[in-house]
Amino acid sequence: MIPVFDYLRGYEQIRGEVEAALRRAIGSGHLILGPEGEAFEREFAAYVGAGHAVAVGSGTGAIVIALRALGIGRGDEVITVSHTAAATVGAVREAGATPRMVDVDHDSLLIDPGRIEERIGPRTRAILPVHLYGRPAAMQAISEIAARHGLAVVEDCAQAHGARIAGRHVGTFGAIGCFSFYPTKNLGALGDGGLCVTGDAELAERMRQLRFHGFDARRTARIEGLNSRLDELQAAVLRVKLRYLETWLSARRRIARQYLEMLSDTGLCLPQSAQGTEHAWHLFVVRCGRRARLIERLTRSGIGCGIHYPVPVHLMPAYEHLGCARGSLPVTERAAEEVLSLPMFPELAEDEVRSVCRAVVDALRGA
Repeated sequence: MIPVFDYLRGYEQIRGEVEAALRRAIGSGHLILGPEGEAFEREFAAYVGAGHAVAVGSGTGAIVIALRALGIGRGDEVITVSHTAAATVGAVREAGATPRMVDVDHDSLLIDPGRIEERIGPRTRAILPVHLYGRPAAMQAISEIAARHGLAVVEDCAQAHGARIAGRHVGTFGAIGCFSFYPTKNLGALGDGGLCVTGDAELAERMRQLRFHGFDARRTARIEGLNSRLDELQAAVLRVKLRYLETWLSARRRIARQYLEMLSDTGLCLPQSAQGTEHAWHLFVVRCGRRARLIERLTRSGIGCGIHYPVPVHLMPAYEHLGCARGSLPVTERAAEEVLSLPMFPELAEDEVRSVCRAVVDALRGA
């Protein structure tokens, strides 16, 4: 069996360092908001080139806190996409705002800048682009639209650790960038975790208050906050893993190049990198018109695969009340019927990639 993801392979390579970091954190006497978290915030901010980082409990919490720090809540609208994890839209709702979903670009499957302005209304306060699968969204065009209409930009970078545009890391183009450290991510914890980056010191301080019940230094609630903190154990693990992130990204890019070369003549719609950008290859997602047959044959061959994502958020029962009817986002809806994620993690061996590609070719020939 070749799994679509396997965190244990990577963990075995750094087990000693991780266990030493955990012992250090446990022995420090601080388990919440201590030196490990503070150090990780500094190190991650330096990695992405941001002035400030605020570690929180999850990627979802990062978006909620980012929106609330910008004063976005009840009565406000946020433009985002439906072709994403439900957490993106759910975070907007948790912040009290209303998501307004637009279609994605046919080639990139990222937010289509050409569709944004038609959804801007008097209550629109922000644009929330998603750097899906590790591919950077069109931030120059998005930023220009936001500037014209006086809107904030909050970037969902949950799948894009290491993605860059003209050498600049995603998450640093908008007011706030939001990251997830869910275990499957390019930089994954051994549990949940998230983080916000910003260049604005006042926003950073407000987010620090929001993540801890709105407390000031004397633990007096100055604003209504919530409980969303990255614990010291996860921070210690992430500090170790951050040192290896660029090595792991290089491995992901090598694997992506192999896939692109070996699957070039299959007729599958293959993912690409836009000129001037660095794809982080969190996932390697192809599109296939006969996906069910392909999945069946790959599974029979012992090849793991996944669908990211099988149901667009606007068609999920929880979000039907938002009024985005079936047929209103045709590119998104078609993508949900075609996308398929092939195995992608740094420790995937070259012969395993070849095995996956052979299985895909054989499956397509037999379809």
